[in-house]
Amino acid sequence: MVLPPDAVGFCAIVLAGGRAARLDGADKASVEYLGRTLLEHALEALLDAAEVVVVGDPVPTTRPVTFVRESPRYGGPVAGLLTGRDALVRVPRTLGVLAVDMPRVTSWTFRRLYEAAAGHDGAFLTDAEGHRQLAGVLDPARLDEVRPDHEGQHGMALRRLLSGLDLVDVPPEGDEGRDVDTWADLRDLGPDL
Repeated sequence: MVLPPDAVGFCAIVLAGGRAARLDGADKASVEYLGRTLLEHALEALLDAAEVVVVGDPVPTTRPVTFVRESPRYGGPVAGLLTGRDALVRVPRTLGVLAVDMPRVTSWTFRRLYEAAAGHDGAFLTDAEGHRQLAGVLDPARLDEVRPDHEGQHGMALRRLLSGLDLVDVPPEGDEGRDVDTWADLRDLGPDL
């Protein structure tokens, strides 16, 4: 793949625009865990990213990011991912994607994903049972090749979008593959280890 001269190594998208129905509609980005918002945890995990786009409503952050919303709202992870991709100013070699509700994902997680993706179209973290989570890295050119038209993005399952790509599944270390869908999930994460 030939990259333009302004390409940077790593840019990322945080998916934070869901309904959070099982969290009583709370804005997941603003939910606190260990004294910081879930969004701040996500941004710390993406510390190596040259640019971060957050797909969700704007909330205060300690790091400069771009906030965007998918159209129509609540279009699901594919619409969020592609909206975030379109909002990037830079041209990345590697595109990271992270759901805002995975506070145990770290920059080390993304380094492992990046290494696992070598020679493939990308890599995604799994949970303890081997189910793919919304934490991964992708070759943005390959993502562009499988991109559906705008109408086809709304409600599309991410696994369907990525089904034609050569992806590596990376097992979690500790609790990094856990997400927060309910208040009980947040409580059960417990203190940082």
